[in-house]
Amino acid sequence: MKKKRIFLSLSLSRLFLQKGSMEKHVLEVPFGDAKLVFEVGRVAELADGSVLVSWGETVVLATCVVASAPREGVDFFPLTVDFEERFYAAGKISGSRWIKREGKPSERAVLTSRLIDRPLRPLFTKDFKNDVQIIVTVLSYDGIHDPAISGIIAASTATMLSGAPFNGPVVATQIAKIDGKLVVNPPVADLAKSDLDLVVATVHGRVMMLEGDASELSEEEIVEAIKLCLNEEPAIAKAQEELVKKVGAKSIDLAAAHTSEAHAKVEKYLGTKIAKVLRGKDKSKREEALDELKKDILSHFEGDLKQSELAQVFDELKEKEVRLLVIDDGVRPDDRKLDEIRPLSAEVGVLPRVHGSALFARGQTQVLTTLTLGSPSEGQMIETMEEETTKRFMHHYVFPPYSTGEVKSLRTVSRREIGHGALAERSLARMIPDKEAFPYTIRLASEVLSSNGSTSMASACGSTLALMDGGVPIKEPVAGVAIGLMTKDKTLAPPKGKPDYKVLTDIQGIEDFSGDMDFKVAGTKNGVTGIQVDIKIDGLTMEVVEEAFDRAKAGRTTILEVIRKTLPEPRQDLSRYAPRITAIKINPEKIREVIGPGGKTINRIIQESGGPTVTSIDIEEDGTVLVSSTSNEAAEKAVAWVQNIAREAKPGEVYMGRVTRTLDFGAFVEIWPDYEGMVHISQMRPYRVANVSDVVKVGDVVPVKVLEIDEKGRLNLSIKAVREDEKAQDLISSH
Repeated sequence: MKKKRIFLSLSLSRLFLQKGSMEKHVLEVPFGDAKLVFEVGRVAELADGSVLVSWGETVVLATCVVASAPREGVDFFPLTVDFEERFYAAGKISGSRWIKREGKPSERAVLTSRLIDRPLRPLFTKDFKNDVQIIVTVLSYDGIHDPAISGIIAASTATMLSGAPFNGPVVATQIAKIDGKLVVNPPVADLAKSDLDLVVATVHGRVMMLEGDASELSEEEIVEAIKLCLNEEPAIAKAQEELVKKVGAKSIDLAAAHTSEAHAKVEKYLGTKIAKVLRGKDKSKREEALDELKKDILSHFEGDLKQSELAQVFDELKEKEVRLLVIDDGVRPDDRKLDEIRPLSAEVGVLPRVHGSALFARGQTQVLTTLTLGSPSEGQMIETMEEETTKRFMHHYVFPPYSTGEVKSLRTVSRREIGHGALAERSLARMIPDKEAFPYTIRLASEVLSSNGSTSMASACGSTLALMDGGVPIKEPVAGVAIGLMTKDKTLAPPKGKPDYKVLTDIQGIEDFSGDMDFKVAGTKNGVTGIQVDIKIDGLTMEVVEEAFDRAKAGRTTILEVIRKTLPEPRQDLSRYAPRITAIKINPEKIREVIGPGGKTINRIIQESGGPTVTSIDIEEDGTVLVSSTSNEAAEKAVAWVQNIAREAKPGEVYMGRVTRTLDFGAFVEIWPDYEGMVHISQMRPYRVANVSDVVKVGDVVPVKVLEIDEKGRLNLSIKAVREDEKAQDLISSH
């Protein structure tokens, strides 16, 4: 009986696999310096959509699976996107001693997940509430072709193949500016010397997403780069569409989110109440009033309409009223002009013990940024599929629930916090002084104390001030602002006529929620340093992109004036609580002696110079020694000690040394820490000495002259030769 069950199971398994089998399709398109190769039907056949995309020797697998029915009671689109790095893809095994399999995603993987999510999410039909899961797995990485770029394209292809209501295809392109020339899809290694690192996602000839940083490039240069990326779209988009035609896609029935009858009932009941509430300038009072209206309709229509349906209708009506105010009346919820920035304020030196601090506010958005300076050894070790390196500049963004007046559990850092922190970090990174000029590890932490729009750009502004307050010699102050968009028909590509829209400077929370664009630009007086653009519609025209850059430049200029008035330039001195770093150079061949066997010598220096909480020592391969200490006295002691060890004794030189041990045939004398030689009994006096102890004892300090350094580097010293050397008499007298 048992054997029959096994046979039946195997038969059904084979039948199932036969039904799930797909015809293989391969399509190649030139892309940068290599070909982009799409393969469908080779792997992951049970996913609703799957594709292998190869670019050079970088290979990614993208899958898309769509739930068969909508998720009940949700007022959002339940899409999850994950970018999975695999160490094996780069021929690596994790350096962790205990864990060799991949663990939680690295920050880079999280940022790439967001990079893929952002251009895809707006292109799904609005009322679609089925769970969708997109997973992009890196199977092979050649170190040349960025899997994030091919990952976006692969995710778009898999989604189109899944049959989900998705208005793709999306194409991603990376662009750099190297030696004054724009380069499309450069090798990864070339980005280190580029003045621009920008990822552009496009759809149907319009911009869907921007993400990158630049070395103070002008808005015109960046617009030129974006236009060049748009030229790359048609061929890759056509390839995705051809694959869908060849393979075919599933058909998914869409369930209506709510009936037009429900919409009409709620709209009639509310009348002009929402419009009146939206004109309130205070966010907290406005939110309270809107909550009361929402509770009112939920109570009024209870039993008649679903609560989830009512909530969605209310949000749609709120969004509609905000759009009507802006588009038809030219009025923003807080009565600002379309190009007006909210009231600005800034303070520095607000906390006594940190190494630098600033409090920056724009309207009801308020961010406290602190600076911590550390020794080079305190940098962050990074081990990912792509790289193994140390990071010396970090910015961390913290978004506590009280910042929005909410009660939530404090958990691990969210993807949003990682993303916002990275944006401010990229915006500032090119302004941080080089390690040679300022060898500190630099950590910024931005605590959002109050949130009403554009906290990431407020973090960039607060970070600039905190760096300057801490005496970090940044190249130029950086400021950032978010630009919004309101379209009447939620598109810039209407069937007839020109689109009706308004561009807004410095959007607040309700304008971000109800609007179509969050166009963040950070930069200096000279140009752009950071960009991140998210949209909710089916693409931006270049006309809107250019207008947004112009608005951002004007807004940035205004904010930079406030920053300069608060603190015109970096302070000349570091905080008295910050460590001081002294750099000295030694012969690289002496590094081993400074470190000592098993680190014995360097640990002794640290311990006797205040201990590891006061002093740290970092040694680089070229012989650069960096002594970090919060005590000047301890630093001087450690520096002198290292210099003494690294000094090279020369025959004929005289030193004062301490007797460390005595033997029958002579005494060992330490001329500087951990560097000693031997005085033979015959070299102690000009006459015969019977016992070493008659001349010296352990602990005695005596002048010695270097007679020779043998082939093994051992010192042969003499006490009697000093007496014969007239030049040594000054040393003896001073001692």
